Amino acid sequence: MIFYHLGKYILLLKASFKKPEKFKVYWSEIMREMVSIGIGSLGIVCIISVFIGAVSTVQTAFQLVSNLIPRSIIGGITRDSAILEFSPTITSLVLAGRVGSSIASQIGTMRVTEQIDALEIMGVNAPGYLILPKVIGGITMFPLLVIISVCLSLFGGYIAGAASGAVSPNDYVIGLTTDFNPLFARIALIKALVFAFIITSVSAYQGYYTSGGALEVGQASTRGVVMSCIIILCADYLIAQLML
Repeated sequence: MIFYHLGKYILLLKASFKKPEKFKVYWSEIMREMVSIGIGSLGIVCIISVFIGAVSTVQTAFQLVSNLIPRSIIGGITRDSAILEFSPTITSLVLAGRVGSSIASQIGTMRVTEQIDALEIMGVNAPGYLILPKVIGGITMFPLLVIISVCLSLFGGYIAGAASGAVSPNDYVIGLTTDFNPLFARIALIKALVFAFIITSVSAYQGYYTSGGALEVGQASTRGVVMSCIIILCADYLIAQLML
């Protein structure tokens, strides 16, 4: 059963990446998806990121009970945690719910209302027209959202540390700027690209092969989110194992 779905998924991707019939039409769809995925997700990403950084700083400060450990290490731990794991992974898991469910339900609704059949009758490459712009929009905007998430996480940690007295602003900034490894930033961006492709393509697959009515569209949307989250966690482990 797994190999059956994997084969259908690969064939759907192959059809999706065929040469567009009219690039101008695809370009307008890509721009629309970039706005929907990027600008539409900005609010929830900002809120989550600020609190991730704040909680990470407070909890790290609570666990550092020894006076022999400099308080500036709190900033370094918060920075590395946000860049390596919190911002790319938690942000992507949240966006799997927002973006993934939207993609699956949108394409699933078009399938059950026979709009996809109408596109195919008119000679339009339906997978390319419906899925390719979403994949390109996702892999374009997710890295930008992750960068914003990292910056806001560090800012949230700064505010929480100063407000709670857990770490002084000066010590926190020293920790942020000490012993930074550029590899961490590259890993975060690679994770963002991989997770974006997973969310958009898996959700589109679930929606594209929906059959039935409104109930099945909801089930396809749920499957798309669940499968995306599971695959993201597996990919997160593999990327960490290969690059660290």
